[in-house]
Amino acid sequence: MSDLNAALPWLDALKWDKDGMIPAIAQDAETGRVLMFAYMNRESLQETVAGGNAVYWSRSRGRLWRKGEESGHYQKVQTIRTDCDGDVLLLAIAQEGGIACHTGRQSCFFNELQGERWAPVDPVLKDPKEIYAK
Repeated sequence: MSDLNAALPWLDALKWDKDGMIPAIAQDAETGRVLMFAYMNRESLQETVAGGNAVYWSRSRGRLWRKGEESGHYQKVQTIRTDCDGDVLLLAIAQEGGIACHTGRQSCFFNELQGERWAPVDPVLKDPKEIYAK
């Protein structure tokens, strides 16, 4: 599909998986760096659009996850795009505090394949114990 069905309401034009989820990639709006990957459901996407901060569905917690609710590292959404098939979202965001990962790094994509091993190649910017000390 090259164009989404413009006749459908915007949420219905998307392709949700059998669990009502759609993959969402958060990308730094300024640098283009991919910061994290998560899932959204209809409710989280609607809240994201209405409020301007990224809201995801936490599969491990079984509830809405308002990014930054514990860490203070909110994601201010600049734009939301979908791919040509309407089954993946791309959020261009401004990452408050410069940390998107719960490990205290800028990006969740910090492990690099080096030979036959994964190695962390990005520094920890803030100790997670300090971030989640509540």
